[in-house]
Parts: sequence; structure tokens; C-alpha cells
Amino acid sequence: MSQLPLDLPYRTAFGRGDYLVSAANAAALGWIERWPGWGVPALVVHGPPGSGKTHLAHLWRERSAGILVTGAALAAVEPVLAAAETARAVAIDDSDRAAEIPLFHLYNRCIERGISLFLTARQPPAAWPIALADLASRLRAAPVAGIAAPDDALLGAVLVKHFADRQLRVAPEIINYLLRRMERSFAAAAALVGALDRLALVTGRPVTIPLARRVLATLGNQPASSPSDLGVT
Repeated sequence: MSQLPLDLPYRTAFGRGDYLVSAANAAALGWIERWPGWGVPALVVHGPPGSGKTHLAHLWRERSAGILVTGAALAAVEPVLAAAETARAVAIDDSDRAAEIPLFHLYNRCIERGISLFLTARQPPAAWPIALADLASRLRAAPVAGIAAPDDALLGAVLVKHFADRQLRVAPEIINYLLRRMERSFAAAAALVGALDRLALVTGRPVTIPLARRVLATLGNQPASSPSDLGVT
């Protein structure tokens, strides 16, 4: 008897030991670990969806004892400004989604008071369609650290972490199977693990290669029955 595919909550681990490091993200992590010796008032970390930018923002908040807000939360800038009065540091996750005027005010307030700013975004500020010229000049003067597309080692570790966050244990051969067939992106890794989690719940089965094959076919990565999988269970 199958179960209903409920979207059960799960906890994403944001500790330093949970952050997976490779050449793709080492430079961004290095900035976190060098704070407060930046020598600049602000830093922008950019990377594709699912690349660990939010994780870095949590690590920096912990290191700096600062506050963390989302770009969307800056629509109500006054509470953020009030919180920033007593903070040493402010992190803005998805800052490229913030309204420009509140972001401009918060940026200026932080600079005036010597408060370090850590911003995450999908692209570097030079690629943002910023209408407010003063904001554009400030953001584009800040140093940037990019997170590159994942290599095999990092992508495999990301898959393992997503499974662990959902309390799923999978064999190494399943990780290798997925790596050879999946889209090469952080977002694809998150979507793939989520789909496998839901299908495992519905079928009442553990995550196996046949189950992975079904999910990959659903996501358009390969046929439901691949000749290369013959004899593999």
C-alpha cells in the first residue's frame, strides 16, 4: 500500500562542518574566514541557485554575531535599520531581489556606522539592472566572490548533503549513478533529491538505482529503461 506524498518539513544543516568545499567555492569561503580583516566595508558573493550562498550567509552571521535578512524583507526597512543599530555585521541573502531604495538606505547606514555588509546574489552587481545610480556605484565598487559550477567531487558531496538533510542514507554507487546522468547544477541536485525522497515515500521503498532511474526519466535526464543499466539493481 502506497503512502500519500506529503511535503514533510526537513532541516537544512548550516554549520561549518556541513559546508562542502572545493575549488568552486573555496574563494568565497575564504572571505568568510578572513573577516573581520577584510579591509573593505562590503562583499558580494554570487552564484547559481542552490550553490550554498545562503549557507555562507549563515556561517558569516555566526562568525560575525551579526544579523541576517532576506532581500524581500527589506521592503520593511525600518525594523532592519533598527536591528542594524546594535549589530557589527549585516548579511542580506538574495540581495538582488531587494527593493533598491531600502537597500540603498541600509547600505549607507552600515557604511556610516562601520558595519560590515555581506550580500548574496545570483549574479555580480555589474549584471544587475539597477536604476538607482548611487546604489549601482556603491555595489559595483564592492569586491565580489563567485561560486563556480560544481565539479564531480562537489556535486557528489552536495547530493550526499541533500540526502542527509532529509535523513536518507544512500549507497555510494547510487551517488555515482546519479552523477553520470544528472544535469550538472546545484539546483538540479536539490530537485533530484527532493523527487527521490517523495517517490521513496510514496512507494515505501529505499532509494535504489531503479528508483533513481524512474526519477531521472521523469526529470528528462534519461529513458525510464536505459541499456547501460541492464543488470544493475
